Amino acid sequence: MSTAGFNSQNGTGTGQTYANGPSQNPVALQQPPGVIYGMNHQPAYNPMQAKALAPPDPALYPSGPFQPIPPVSSYQPSPQLSSYPSAPGQPLLSRPQIGGHPSHTPPQSASPSPGPRLPPAQATPPPPAVTSASYYSNPPQPMAPAWQYNAAAAPMGPASSMNTPPRGPAANLVNPAASLAALSPPPSVAYSSAPPPHMSHSTAHCSGPGVPPTSIHGYTQPGTGPPPMNPLAPNTYQPNRPAYGPPPTGPPPTVKPTPPPPGPPITSGTPPPPKADGDVTGNGPQAPNSYNNVDNRMAGAAQPGPPGRHLGHYPSLPPGYQNTSAPPAPSSLHPAIQAATQPYTQRPQPYQQQPGGPGPAQLSPSMAAMSLQSSTPEALRVVNLLQERNLLPPNPVPAPTPCLTQDLQKLNCSPEVFRCTLTSIPQTQSLLSKAKLPLGLLLHPFKDLSQLPVVTSSTIVRCRSCRTYINPFVTFLDQRRWKCNLCYRVNDVPEEFMYNPVSRSYGEPHKRPEVQNATIEFIAPSEYMLRPPQPAVYLFVLDVSHNAVETGYLSVFCQSLLDNINALPGDSRTKVGFITFDSTIHFYNLQEGLSQPQMLIVSDIEDIFLPTPDSLLVNLNESKELVQDLLKSLPNLFEKTMETQSALGSALQAAFKLLSPTGGRMSVFQTQLPNLGVGALQSREDPNQRASAKDVQHLSPATDFYKKLALDCSGQQVAVDLFLLSAQYCDLASLGCISRYSAGSVYYYPSYHHQHNPAQVERFQRDLKRYLTRKIGFEAVMRIRCTKGLSIHTFHGNFFVRSTDLLSLPNVNPDAGFAVQMSIEENLDDMQVVSFQAALLYTSSKGERRIRVHTMCLPVVNSLSDVFAGADVQAITGLLACMGVDRSVTSSLRDTRDAMTNAAIDSLTSYRQSVLTIQQPGLLAPACLRLFPLYILALLKQKAFRTGTSTRLDDRVFAMFQLKYQPLAFAMLMIHPALYRVDDLTDEGALNINERTIPQPRILQLSVEKLSREGAFLMDAGLVMYLWIGRNCHPNFLSQVLGVQSYAAVPENLYLLPELDTAESQRTRAFVSWLRDQRPFFPSLHIIRDESQLKPHFMQNMIEDRTESALSYYEFLLHLQQQISK
Repeated sequence: MSTAGFNSQNGTGTGQTYANGPSQNPVALQQPPGVIYGMNHQPAYNPMQAKALAPPDPALYPSGPFQPIPPVSSYQPSPQLSSYPSAPGQPLLSRPQIGGHPSHTPPQSASPSPGPRLPPAQATPPPPAVTSASYYSNPPQPMAPAWQYNAAAAPMGPASSMNTPPRGPAANLVNPAASLAALSPPPSVAYSSAPPPHMSHSTAHCSGPGVPPTSIHGYTQPGTGPPPMNPLAPNTYQPNRPAYGPPPTGPPPTVKPTPPPPGPPITSGTPPPPKADGDVTGNGPQAPNSYNNVDNRMAGAAQPGPPGRHLGHYPSLPPGYQNTSAPPAPSSLHPAIQAATQPYTQRPQPYQQQPGGPGPAQLSPSMAAMSLQSSTPEALRVVNLLQERNLLPPNPVPAPTPCLTQDLQKLNCSPEVFRCTLTSIPQTQSLLSKAKLPLGLLLHPFKDLSQLPVVTSSTIVRCRSCRTYINPFVTFLDQRRWKCNLCYRVNDVPEEFMYNPVSRSYGEPHKRPEVQNATIEFIAPSEYMLRPPQPAVYLFVLDVSHNAVETGYLSVFCQSLLDNINALPGDSRTKVGFITFDSTIHFYNLQEGLSQPQMLIVSDIEDIFLPTPDSLLVNLNESKELVQDLLKSLPNLFEKTMETQSALGSALQAAFKLLSPTGGRMSVFQTQLPNLGVGALQSREDPNQRASAKDVQHLSPATDFYKKLALDCSGQQVAVDLFLLSAQYCDLASLGCISRYSAGSVYYYPSYHHQHNPAQVERFQRDLKRYLTRKIGFEAVMRIRCTKGLSIHTFHGNFFVRSTDLLSLPNVNPDAGFAVQMSIEENLDDMQVVSFQAALLYTSSKGERRIRVHTMCLPVVNSLSDVFAGADVQAITGLLACMGVDRSVTSSLRDTRDAMTNAAIDSLTSYRQSVLTIQQPGLLAPACLRLFPLYILALLKQKAFRTGTSTRLDDRVFAMFQLKYQPLAFAMLMIHPALYRVDDLTDEGALNINERTIPQPRILQLSVEKLSREGAFLMDAGLVMYLWIGRNCHPNFLSQVLGVQSYAAVPENLYLLPELDTAESQRTRAFVSWLRDQRPFFPSLHIIRDESQLKPHFMQNMIEDRTESALSYYEFLLHLQQQISK
C-alpha cells in the first residue's frame, strides 16, 4: 500500500514529526478488511492455504436433535469415553520414550499396560523450512488450520541452550545445561550498581544470596562457545499429520479419569544425557554482530510466578503433587486490575540456593543439573493437567514479571498499559516458530492514570534516525551523547535537556523525568501541528422513528445530556449540534439570538444537503439555553409519530458534511434496521439456523457503504460512536463498520425497553454518563516502534491504518484497547534486551497538542524453556481472541475454532517434545501455561465463537467487537467470568476504601460442582453480573440482603439489591459496587432463581461443565492429550 500521500504529514521514515489535520488516503477504499497494510515481506493471510479437510472441533456439537442434558460435574467417574478409544485396561496416553526405539523401552511407571506407542524416530522426516504463508510447512498438503503467528523465519546463528531442571518430587526434568561453560560465567560478568540511565557495559544478573549464575537466565555471553547440540526431536514437527481426532458424535459421552500410578512419585536417580533445545543452525547469512558493545546489556533470572496454593487432586493422587501456601494479600483494586499490577507492588524475589551445598562449578555437569532443581522458576514447574484439578487460583492471575534487573524492572511500563504475550523474546524467528506461541503486544494507550508526568518543553528529544522518543532504556555514553535503544544510533543531548526541571539542577540529563518514567506525556510545540488544534465538537444523530419512540430511549438520552451538559470535555470553543431522522432528515437551528430552536426538515434523502450550514453546529456556551430547550422538547416532539422507516445512511452523510470542516465526534443512536435510501439493509438472519448450523454466515458486512463512509470520516478527523438499542436484528456486522474504521465505539443494548427491561435502562444511563464525561483526544495518530530486528505486521482494534505502522484515530478514548502481532525479522543474537514504544499524538479537549509515550523493555533469550517461562497466558489468550475474530470473518467460524484448539495442542506438544526430557503419562504443561487449555475452551464457549447454542447474530457480532476493542483486563472477564460465593461474606481479608469495607471472597471454578443449593453465588461476566440464589439458601441471607422472607418470594425480574440497614446487605452491596467501579462500563445485575428465564445464560458460563453441545473441561483435556500423543 502506498504511503506517498502521508509521508509529508506523518514523518514516515523521513525523520519528520507527526502532524495532525485532515487527510484522505487515496487508496484506502481498495483495501479489503483482511489486508495486512504495507508489509510486502509478509504475504496476506490466505485462508484457503491453511485449510484443507477441516479437523473435527474439540468442543464438537452433534448434529442430532436437541436433547437437553443438565450440566454434569465433569470430574465424577463414569463410563469410558468412547471418543477417545483405547484397549481395556490401557491408559489414554502412552508416554513418549526417551531415545531408542519406543517398542524396546520398558515402562517407567506402575500404570497399566501401555497403550499405543509413538512411531519410531526414523519414520518422521526432518522438518522442512517454515514458509511465511502458512503456520505449518508444505502448505499444499492437507492439514488442520492453525494460526500464522509470524512472518518468514530469518536465518539463525548457533543458538545456545541454557535451561535448568525443575524442582519438586515429580521427575519431569527440563533439559539440563550441556556444559560447564554455560554454568560458569566469564570473569567479566558482574552486577551493575550504576543508576538506571548509566547502564554498565558488563552483563548484570538478578542478585540474591548464593544464587549461582546458572543457565536459567538463557543468556550466552559473547565469546563463549555454544554447548553441544542435538538435532530437533523427531516428533517436534509433523507436516503431514492427519486431521485431529474423529469427532465425538451424539451427546458427549461420560468420561472416566485415568487413574494415577500407585505408589510414590516416580523419580530418576540419574538425569538424562545433556540435550540442547536451541534450534538448528541456519545456513543463510548471519545478522552482522555490529552491536557487541551495546551499553544496555542486562540479564537476570526469570521472575518467579504467583505463589503456590493448595491444589486439589483426583483420588489417590501421589502426595508430591500437593502444594500449599497462603494466598497473597488482597489489593484495593478490581481483581483484573489487581492482577495486572500485582508484580509491580513487590520486588522480584531472587532464587535461593540450598545452603551448604557446593556450587555448580565444582560438580560434574549431570550433578550440577541435579543441584539446580531447587532453582527452577515457578513458571516452569511441570503440571499434569489431568491430575491437578483446582488449577484456578483463588485470586486473579498476575501478569508475569520480565526477567530484568530490579532497577530496570522498576522503570518498566505497567502491564495495565503495555503487555507482551512473551515476556522473554526469542532470539530468532525459528525459535519462536518452534515454541508455537504467538508474539504480540496488547496496549491500553489512553488509559485513565492517577499519576502521569507531563513535560512542557520547547525541545522534545528524539532519535535522529528512527524518531524514537528518549526513554528510560536509552544509554548515556556521557553527558552529551545518548544511544537509541531501538536503532542504536548515537545522538547528541540538546543543551536544554541538560537542565532538570524537577531537581532544578544542571548537567544530569539521565535524571530528567523523560528518562525516569516509562509512561510520560509531552505538551507538543507548534511543529507537531498542521493546523490549529481543533475545538471539541459533538454531534448527536438520533433515530426518532416509531420504533425508537416505543423503546423510550429518547427521554433517557435527553435527560442524561441535560444532567451532564456542563461536564462535557472542552473549553470556550466547544460546539454541539443535533440531527434527528426517520424517513426524512431533521436539522436544528440553534443560532444565538433565537427565542426557540428551529427545526429544518430535508425530505430529499437521495441528494442530502445542509439547509443552514453555519447555524447547525453552535458554540455550547453561547447557545446553552437553546440546547437545553431542545433537549426538553425532543421526547414530546415525536411522541405520536407513525413513521416506521429509517434513513440512517442519509443522516450519516448529512452529519459527515456538517463535521467535515472541523472534525469531531458523531454519536449515533439507532433502534432498527436501516431500510430507506443509501445504506439500506435487509434482514440476513434465519432464527431457525441459530443452533443447528454447522457454520455461521453473515459475519461480514452486507455492503461497503458504511466502511467507505467511515474512511471518509477518518480522513476528516471524524469518529462515529454507535449506540444500538433494539429488540430486532439490526445487522451490526454492517453498521459496526462505521465505528470500526473511524476509531469509534459500539454500544449494544439488546431488547431495550424503558418499561419491560429496566436493567438495560440503568446500564444505558450509566454508560451514557461515562461516555459524555470521560476525557477524549481528537485528531490523533499512534505509532508503535520496536527494536530493529522485530517487525509489526497486523493490528487489532478500531482505527484505520494510514501507513505501515501509523494508526489514524480521529478520536481516542480512555476505554479503547489495541493489539498488534509481531515477527522476528533478523536474529537478535547480539542483543540482551529489546524495547517497544507506543507514541500517541492527540489534541486534548482543551485544545492542547499532546504526545503520550509508553516504553517497555524485555529480555532476549536463546532457549525454548526460557521462552515458555516468560509466556503470559492471559495476553496470549487475548491476542488469539483478536486473531480469531478476524479469521471468523475472512474464513469461517469452524476454521477459527479448529485453529484455537490447535494453538493449545501445538504449544503443549512443543513443550513436551522439546523442553521436557523425562516423560510421564498425562497432559503436561509448564505452570505458566496451566490455564491455557481452560482459556481456549472458554473461548470456544464464548458467545463470539460458540456453535450448537442458539445465539443471535447481532449478539455474536457484538461479542466479537468487544474482544477486539476491550483492554485485556476486561476482555478476560468476558472470556472467563469470575464466580464468587457471597452468602457467607466476612470481613476477614477485606479491603478498607474510603471508610467502606470491601469483602474479598475466593474466585471459584466455573462448574456446577462449586454451586450449592444452600448458598448464593455472584458471577461477574464483564458486561453482566448474575446473582444466583440456591433453592435452600439460608433465610438469613434472603431477609438481610434481598429483603424477602423466603426463596419463593424472590421477585422474577429483580435487578437491584435493596439498600437495607444490615451488615450482610452492606457487605454484599459494597462488593458488587466495588466490582462495578473498577471498569469503565456498567454491568447490569440480574438476581435469578432456578426458575428464572436467565438461568440458562448463567449456566452457559459454567465453562468447565459439559452441555448438550460442548465438551466439559476434563473431556477437552482428554481430547488434547489424544492429539498430542499421536
